[in-house]
Amino acid sequence: MTTPESRLPGPERSPGFLLWRVTLAWQRAMRAALAPHELTHVQFVLLTTTWWLTRSGEPPSQRQLAEQAGTDTMMTSQVVRKLAERGLLARTDDPADARAKRLEVTPAGLELVAKALKDVEAADASFFEGVGDGFTESLARLSP
Repeated sequence: MTTPESRLPGPERSPGFLLWRVTLAWQRAMRAALAPHELTHVQFVLLTTTWWLTRSGEPPSQRQLAEQAGTDTMMTSQVVRKLAERGLLARTDDPADARAKRLEVTPAGLELVAKALKDVEAADASFFEGVGDGFTESLARLSP
């Protein structure tokens, strides 16, 4: 029988385990911040990312949204459909590609983004207040 071995003394020194624990705690903070807005975290990410992408150019396609958010295209399509049913996103045919949909945040969606973004950014600031100045840059280097 093989005995497991680790180069680390325990999970408290494992970067992956620590990231797991921090991620779970941060997700709890995000769920709490978004609960009053009746948004899941993925709904918030896709709605807000659509807003960000539209601010810097033409309305994104669902594929562009999925690529920017790092989400699965099928799941993105399902969540976008739910957001559209709630009147938060508008889906229109892409004039250049009959198979593609362009996305725009509706006025109701913009109002919700404004409120939810304020709460999420406050929750982020509170959660990450103890980390050093280079933390965001370090995360960006790890991001695919």
